[in-house]
Amino acid sequence: MKIKIKEVATELGKNAKEIIEICKELGIKNVKASTSSITPEEAMKVAEYIQNPKPVQKEEKKEEPKKEKEVKKSEEKKEEPKKEEKKTSATSIRKGKGIRLVRKAKPKPEEKKEEVRSVPKKEPKQNLTPKKEKKAPKRPVSAKEKGSELAINREIAEINTIEENQVELLDLSFVDIKMELEDDRPKNQKPRPKKKTNHNRKRTITKEDNKKKKYEKKTKEQGTIYVQSETRVYELADKIEKPLQDVIDKFREYGEELDKNDFINGDYIEMLADDFGVDVKLYNPIEDFDYVGKYDEIKDDEKDLVSRPPIVTIMGHVDHGKTSLLDRIRNTRVAAKEAGGITQHIGAYMVEKDGKKITFLDTPGHAAFSAIRKRGANITDIAIIVVAADDGVMPQTREAIKHAQNAGVPIIIAINKMDKPDANPDMVTTQLSEFGIMPTDWGGENEFVKISAKTGEGIDDLLETINLQAEIMELKANPKRNAKAVVIESELQKGRGAVATVIIQNGTLKKGDSVVCGTTYGRMRTLINDLGKQIKEAKPGEPVQIVGLNEVPSSGDYLVAVKNDKEAKKYATDWKDYLTERKRGESTKATLEDLHKMMLEAKIKKLPVIIKADAHGSAEAIKYSLEELKNDEVRVQVLDTGIGDITENDVVLADAGENKAIIVGFNVKETPEAKRKAKQVDIEVKIFDIIYELIDFIKDKLSEMLNPEVVEEVVGKAEVRAIFPTKTGDNVAGCMVMNGVVYSNAYARVIRGEDTIYDGKISSLKRFKDDVKEVTKGNDCGIMIEGFNDYKEYDILEIYQKSEKKAKFE
Repeated sequence: MKIKIKEVATELGKNAKEIIEICKELGIKNVKASTSSITPEEAMKVAEYIQNPKPVQKEEKKEEPKKEKEVKKSEEKKEEPKKEEKKTSATSIRKGKGIRLVRKAKPKPEEKKEEVRSVPKKEPKQNLTPKKEKKAPKRPVSAKEKGSELAINREIAEINTIEENQVELLDLSFVDIKMELEDDRPKNQKPRPKKKTNHNRKRTITKEDNKKKKYEKKTKEQGTIYVQSETRVYELADKIEKPLQDVIDKFREYGEELDKNDFINGDYIEMLADDFGVDVKLYNPIEDFDYVGKYDEIKDDEKDLVSRPPIVTIMGHVDHGKTSLLDRIRNTRVAAKEAGGITQHIGAYMVEKDGKKITFLDTPGHAAFSAIRKRGANITDIAIIVVAADDGVMPQTREAIKHAQNAGVPIIIAINKMDKPDANPDMVTTQLSEFGIMPTDWGGENEFVKISAKTGEGIDDLLETINLQAEIMELKANPKRNAKAVVIESELQKGRGAVATVIIQNGTLKKGDSVVCGTTYGRMRTLINDLGKQIKEAKPGEPVQIVGLNEVPSSGDYLVAVKNDKEAKKYATDWKDYLTERKRGESTKATLEDLHKMMLEAKIKKLPVIIKADAHGSAEAIKYSLEELKNDEVRVQVLDTGIGDITENDVVLADAGENKAIIVGFNVKETPEAKRKAKQVDIEVKIFDIIYELIDFIKDKLSEMLNPEVVEEVVGKAEVRAIFPTKTGDNVAGCMVMNGVVYSNAYARVIRGEDTIYDGKISSLKRFKDDVKEVTKGNDCGIMIEGFNDYKEYDILEIYQKSEKKAKFE
């Protein structure tokens, strides 16, 4: 908190303009108007400057104390006892403001130089301001001003030795310090009504005083600033009272390109606080309703821990055989059922090998499903990267490796399609070594298994390798506790409501349990295992489909079983309120950079789209893919995403905007009401079951919005042989057509030597004196070009035509 110039001026008996001039002389920056603010320390410098002028005025100031002492001696003789009593009361201790006037017996001569002068009575003409400030108003010194003159000597107040008539300040305040002395008031000044000062009475401490004391304590001690462990950049800048741009620049030094509304975690906050020299203490705002944190705080008893099945994620590039591998392990035909042979969302299955269970997750390999692959890697114990022996490492292979390495899980390489004649496992091994993944035969840490999902070759070896890795990891869980699980997929099913697939990480989930899952809650009505059978409970490591939540949860949310429905609802509601507040807390202050972005955005054409999908993961993947479709001219604007069939409400939303939106559905249906409404308001609805077909459709729509490409085609070449002036002052280039044809509606580049000196449209083409549309090779002609007149002999005119070509979005 700072003090405004006008407040300082009022307390020191000056006008704001004088204070601003003094600030400039003292080198105090950013003081331009009466509303400008300065720190208490800077205010003290101003006050000290007014009472103790520069060395130039030393001679004047030496004379003043002598005159003042003479006046005091003469007045002390004349003063009556009553006035002495008043003076004594004025110098008594005033606890309300923390001002204490202390007397001592006869000071030593040397100490008189340090003596603080009290304002002489009945001498209104005396002015303690430097003479050079001629603009100071000539008026009697009021009691308020005298009080403030006593209040501003902070540095002297801090001296340990107390001299006669010295003022000791126990507290500093520039506002509301009033010492009204009747003797000091000029005769022509009327006493103030309402306010009667009683110096023997304690002054009431107001809220404003308390605020000032808190502020002064903070400025003196530089108290700790409390910051949320996860906060936005602009909120952190406000908290530590630093310019937003300085904070953003500091994060750039750390290698982070952040926006003002981006969230930062505690490590970065503490690092930045150290660099700025600010004492920061972090606190967790979600501590009361962090149900996952509370679950993890309870430590499991060692005697209750048992081995659990490993959770294994199969990852890799599209069409490299991930689902076929899992199909071979399960001895089913899942891949053939998937539309286009592509896994559309995560499937979770359990298999048994040598009496030991293994839980498998199959993640999609298509580029659109990056978020699902990342989620799969984060909840897994072991990652299997499938690479086709005939294709090698591909883009999604590299991405899968990155996700697995970031998750810190062991990686097993399955080199698939070994049955093909062009299989080259050595090529795959060499390519993977570039990513730091090397087989144990080469001295690396990763197991490489050669398999064929088609023939079954190497499948047993792969399962044995997984079991061996699981034994090394010693995976354990406590089945006696309440359950903790993670959502890997969720959807809205007709007749069943919100359905989610979860994997139990700890504890046992039972039918009838009350659970909280992110912002959703409910009671478990149905538990279905990976074989489609209803079960009463699910143990650690098992995948299970649950029914009973009030809404569709988000993929990646944690589910925890709690005591009752009331507790579950409270956790979910508090989470929802917190997330809403975070969203609402997003800063709307526009920086210059934001305004520049807004101007660029305004020029970009937008294609509004509404997405409806069968599952949360699919909708998430489609939204991510469509939002990546953008360039300098066009981009996709996703208005809404939802789960379930396309309804009439979706059509109404698509028709509500300035530009009508396109509705795209994925593995869903369109209700009869939606069909009628869409036809009525002319809304385009398209439904797909293969994701890349949906993306190609949107690309075609974006292509239609692009400006056509201008294509130039060179059609002829002419050489200037002579220049003919016209009556209008223009020149005509007499040319010989060397190649091709010169057209009257074509364009021409003037080439002199190796440089193109002009490019423009042909304004006139003549053959002899007649206007013509074209002149062919070997003929003379006269050419005029718009805006050009400086022809030279032997200039070359390159003739070309422009045509428009439909642009294609890439």
